[in-house]
Amino acid sequence: MVIAITRKVSPRFNECEITHIDRTPIDLTIARQQHYEYVQTLAQIGCQIIELPEEPDLPDSVFVEDTAFILPEVAVITRPGADSRKPEIESITRALSPHRSLMHVTAPATVDGGDVLVLGKNIYIGLSTRSTMEAVKQLNSLLDNFGYKVHGIELRDCLHLKTAVTRVDDSTLLINKNWVDASHFNGFNLIDVDASEPFAANCLPIKGKIIYPTAFPKTQRELEQKGFSVVNVNLDELAKAEGAVTCCSLIVS
Repeated sequence: MVIAITRKVSPRFNECEITHIDRTPIDLTIARQQHYEYVQTLAQIGCQIIELPEEPDLPDSVFVEDTAFILPEVAVITRPGADSRKPEIESITRALSPHRSLMHVTAPATVDGGDVLVLGKNIYIGLSTRSTMEAVKQLNSLLDNFGYKVHGIELRDCLHLKTAVTRVDDSTLLINKNWVDASHFNGFNLIDVDASEPFAANCLPIKGKIIYPTAFPKTQRELEQKGFSVVNVNLDELAKAEGAVTCCSLIVS
């Protein structure tokens, strides 16, 4: 069973944190419809959905990925880098506790789940405006008994590590090499985003499918030519808040 934890869009979504793009008005009705269709897509490919209610006072709370990351042995509750987002972890802790033992990142460290890329026993943390080397040190200590090694890596010009690189399968990554040094991922097959689609490196592999935005057809063709089965979602309105396909769910398998 694959569980997808999601959360409905906050009525204050237009007050979301913005870092690397210009703020433009978000149509709340369209954003909610796109999010609904995203959740339906997860259900259609076989996920059990746990949908949390909207958080009226937490604008970014639809992006549940940033509050935790899930390992086979344990779930790690993060400490988001933006102060406005720290209260989001309370409900996520309750939602995850029936499914995993929990560990917590503590002050002064901060880390967003969007900066966490798990590749086997190696965990890569993007050293972004939201995630710190102190978090890398804490996570190495917390997860050492499970055999994980946590690495901090520098980013350029993007919000999160998973804006720049995501896992396609156990041996393949989708990457924008302008935003992260590809030498960190020697040994993986790397699929480059199309030069005209810099934000195209974020994909969500689940149950043999790749959930992927409609906004990046050139990069999608490359994925399909490599033999991957792509399922499209339209998240254009959520992208105005720097959201992407990994951001809107926590996957527990």
